[in-house]
Amino acid sequence: MVNNRIVLALLVCLAIMVIGATGYVLLEDYSVVDAVYMAVITITTVGFSEIRPLSHVGRIFTIVLILVGFSSLAYAGHAAAELLLEKVWSGKSENTKMQKKISRLIKHCIICGFGRVGQATAARFKDLDCPFVIIEKSPEICQRIKEAGYLFVEGDATRAETLLAAGIKKANGLLAMLDSDPLNLFAVLTSRELNPILRIISRCADSDSEQKILRAGADSVISPYATTGKYVAEDILSATGQTKALDSGVNYCALPQWIVIQEGSSMQGKTIALVSGEMGREIIGLRRRERDFIHPDPTEVLAVEDMILVLDIGQEDALPQKQARSRKIVIIDDNPVIVRLYARLFQKAGFIPLTAGDGREGLDLLMEEKPEAAVIDFNLPVFSGIEVCRRVRDQLGDYPMKLILFTADEEAETRKQALAVGADEVIIKSAEASEVVDAVVRLLQPKSETV
Repeated sequence: MVNNRIVLALLVCLAIMVIGATGYVLLEDYSVVDAVYMAVITITTVGFSEIRPLSHVGRIFTIVLILVGFSSLAYAGHAAAELLLEKVWSGKSENTKMQKKISRLIKHCIICGFGRVGQATAARFKDLDCPFVIIEKSPEICQRIKEAGYLFVEGDATRAETLLAAGIKKANGLLAMLDSDPLNLFAVLTSRELNPILRIISRCADSDSEQKILRAGADSVISPYATTGKYVAEDILSATGQTKALDSGVNYCALPQWIVIQEGSSMQGKTIALVSGEMGREIIGLRRRERDFIHPDPTEVLAVEDMILVLDIGQEDALPQKQARSRKIVIIDDNPVIVRLYARLFQKAGFIPLTAGDGREGLDLLMEEKPEAAVIDFNLPVFSGIEVCRRVRDQLGDYPMKLILFTADEEAETRKQALAVGADEVIIKSAEASEVVDAVVRLLQPKSETV
């Protein structure tokens, strides 16, 4: 567009010069050469003297020519300067425009990685006119994404700031399609903490990593090779008239856990290999001074304030001693992904999370453990969250247990009903996972201050 403006400005200048020369020929009886000379020095305002004195009409014509000619030259200069600035700042300008477009997206999908699977997914989303954003670390691949006309964020998909730039708080889904299972695991773990209601699907190349990625927060895991083999097997079985039942059960027992190395900890000064052996669990991540290392060097020595990521964490004996003495909280939700996320967040906040998957199981757990607080989903199998709150208050009377109802229903009547049956707080489900934890801490704060 800027180039067209420059061409237009130059054409206007040329036209004015022709008109000026023609005017001098007609009004002042100049030769063609003298007329062109007068038109040029007049338009450019160089200040040379006239060839011969102008008539009254000629002077008026010259005044008009100076004003019009100078304006056209100024317009041409402005267009040229804008072109130069655009070339200098084009990269920043394009990034700003793209970020504005991404910030306006709602209920979009985030594709982490633009390999063969990511490319096919993006092409399909485009065909279906579904909004999406690609996160890619390689500048060369980002250039290809730009040429394809897709929205993208250049950066590391395992980092929170990159995911936030891609609009993860307002996204509906995320596809972790990075080129290694550890990277996908970290992307899933970070994404789940940033948006607990996000639908996450991860790619997995190694079958041994599947359970780890699921426990990190993925809703499902796909393997391009396993999926292809599955379809081939099903096709041949179908063609030969045979059918097989597939078992897709998933074990959700274990939880991923970040453990902070405190001053005086028995892990301080020991190598990762030694600590891993003592715990009997694999250490797959190290966070040191805001940098994450996937599968860190086993000979790396742990220091104070380091954080290690341990999967397959067990019961309270595997947690730091400070957490083992912490208060209990019950989480009742039929979504295992949500349960795992909030169990991890409450562990970080110093609680011991106990979980249940339906209203009946949750009510029994509350009666047996009598925790200081409970987070209860509104829509539960067997007993609803409202019914659980009502029965707890009926059976325990004035027992000081804080009940937090967790719901996607924003109706005022739902909140009124929950508070009427004994809930202490009603929280609307959102992408801010910390709201529930903050609510529990706030409700328990008066009691903790008197201890």
